[in-house]
Amino acid sequence: MTGHHMMRTVGRARTVVAAAATVGAVVAGAGLGQATALDKVRLADDVSVAPGISYRAFSVTGSHGVVSGHLVTADLTDRHVSVDLLTPGTVSSRVKLSQMAAAQGAVAGVNADFFNIEESQHVGVAPTNSAVGPAIAHGEALKAAVPDGQRFGPGLPPGTSTRDVIGVGSDKRARLDELTLEGSVRTKSGSFDLGGFNQYAIPVGGVGAFSPKWGEVSRQRSVCGTDTVRAAACSTNTYEVTVHNGRVVSGSPTIGAGAIAEDTVVLVGREAGADRLRALRTGDEVKVSDQLRTASGKQFQFAVGGFPVLRDGEPLPGLDTKAAATRTGAGVGDHGQLLYLLVLDGSAESGSGLTVAEVADVLGAVGADAGVNLDGGGSSTLVTRDPVTGTPLVRNHPTGGAERPVPEGIGLFSH
Repeated sequence: MTGHHMMRTVGRARTVVAAAATVGAVVAGAGLGQATALDKVRLADDVSVAPGISYRAFSVTGSHGVVSGHLVTADLTDRHVSVDLLTPGTVSSRVKLSQMAAAQGAVAGVNADFFNIEESQHVGVAPTNSAVGPAIAHGEALKAAVPDGQRFGPGLPPGTSTRDVIGVGSDKRARLDELTLEGSVRTKSGSFDLGGFNQYAIPVGGVGAFSPKWGEVSRQRSVCGTDTVRAAACSTNTYEVTVHNGRVVSGSPTIGAGAIAEDTVVLVGREAGADRLRALRTGDEVKVSDQLRTASGKQFQFAVGGFPVLRDGEPLPGLDTKAAATRTGAGVGDHGQLLYLLVLDGSAESGSGLTVAEVADVLGAVGADAGVNLDGGGSSTLVTRDPVTGTPLVRNHPTGGAERPVPEGIGLFSH
């Protein structure tokens, strides 16, 4: 072992020790008990899940009582460890986290972003099961973010948006970033910006693209609501065009459903976007391009939506300090070399949960210097590989007593 490598290893060991106390010990975070009633985090013994990946239970006293939770820590410098999106295969489908982990061979995982689970605000419109924010799997963009006003979940902290993500780059470093859709539709009469990509809500006046990765669910939801009011009525000026191998093969004022064939993209427009698509004719050449651009300029191999609650070791201003619930969070520590996945037990089993501000405090207390809040409540689930059977074991007690099917998760892999 070289001297440089030895110094790095020792430094990392100190970081891990600071982030993971033994049974009965208390981890105190900076500022704990100031903005919230959170005063301490008690971590149980570390249990190895796989090389570089560990699990431990914890308890914490929050403003609404004692809450139990579960924490998985991944050392991204370990050559065996990788991170990727857990997905059912299409954006508009959902299955249990444990099933996705088993299907993809993940040794641990947690549910991810909030999603379009119901449509009581638009009677007769099918929910899409699609997540709010962007998603990247295996380095490939799967979807972009809906407008801020169309999202589900707690209110966004000032300065954040649906484009915020947590992810891991090709350098195997985790970080928080933003992913913005950059796309265009080129036709014989000119080109225009693409407003959406495999997302359940298209900006007013825009055009969204749907690829085979969307799935079979109706695309009707994408023209409902507005950029600022999710419950607003569905647009009455809509049009859909199907493009196969770069040429228009059909067009319709009715927004459709069903699987999208390979080498095919369905363009859905509303208002001015519908007018643009209505001008196209069967046989017209159309070139659709889409990509997700990072704010940092660094590329992701994996990324998923989540709103920031912790940056540079400090909770973001404006975090909610009153509403307690079962929560899921993810954090980044040690200059992106450590990834933390955190889930609380369902409120029926252990108190009433934590506030969003308290989630930020807990992430900081266990070692993260940046972190996001993910979908909570009945979606909160954390799994690790059972050491005996090798199958995913649900570690927390999900609200309602059973796993809720979800559209995506953060998966940890050991190769």
